[in-house]
Amino acid sequence: MGRPVHFEIHVNDMERAKTFYGTVFGWTFEDWSEYAGTPYYGAVTGDAEQMGINGALMQRRGPGPMPAQPLNAFACTLGVESYDETEAAILKHGGQLAMPKYALPGMAWQGYYLDTEGNLFGIHQPDPNAK
Repeated sequence: MGRPVHFEIHVNDMERAKTFYGTVFGWTFEDWSEYAGTPYYGAVTGDAEQMGINGALMQRRGPGPMPAQPLNAFACTLGVESYDETEAAILKHGGQLAMPKYALPGMAWQGYYLDTEGNLFGIHQPDPNAK
């Protein structure tokens, strides 16, 4: 099986991106630049006993996404406990709304945002009462 085991988020401003993801989602970072040969910070996204994967912030090597550009890569969706609190934190710390909160009936609340680097990501709050 080809199950995802790692992700990379390409960024223009490493410190700004670390601050955004660290503040909004509680991620911590480990400097792996020596191994990668470029600015590269491993992202620890949660407890090793929880479902999910870790990844990294990687220095972008070309132009970033343009506003209103169609998605041309994977969209990573992050599980959250409170959709509304997470959305408020995203917006407070420089993220932007891309697609407003909507119900996945009987399953969850979902929506999409742009991080401080222009990358699209989703948030997902399980809720069997969503409609």
